[in-house]
Amino acid sequence: MTGTVLVTYGTTNGSTAEIAESVAGVLREGGLTVQVLPARSVTSVAPYDAVVVGGGLYAGRWHKDARRFVRRHRVLLAQRPVWFFSSGPLDPSASERDIPPVRGVQQAMTRLDVRDHVTFGGCLRDGAKGWVAGMILRSGKGGDFRDFGAIEAWAKGVADALAQG
Repeated sequence: MTGTVLVTYGTTNGSTAEIAESVAGVLREGGLTVQVLPARSVTSVAPYDAVVVGGGLYAGRWHKDARRFVRRHRVLLAQRPVWFFSSGPLDPSASERDIPPVRGVQQAMTRLDVRDHVTFGGCLRDGAKGWVAGMILRSGKGGDFRDFGAIEAWAKGVADALAQG
């Protein structure tokens, strides 16, 4: 494939954006042209030949910007290769086992014939926005549980699939 790939994401505190940038870097290394944008700022997916959508997980739901993006662009997304990723568990579980998509993400995957989904560990650092984030941090359960080696390996699989057409 020689077209352009959109990597888009919904995030509150930026850690999902950092995952999206890592995915985009691997796709670029694979020779693809990639644009990375927050989901709320994408006006059309028409210019893109493939799309990767990521969303942070909050209370068992994908970030609202990722959900709205998928709903708003569902017609065109159904006409191109699409991959999903989630980020969220604030523990090592995502590195220890495959975590299935949450219900709303699974439904979108079925409707759009999404090629793959993966859940990566999340990250919650001091200074994070939100009352719940503050509670989590005060309880000592924050931290960075992202595995960038796993993120890059998954992105390499996406790049390989796109290279094969």
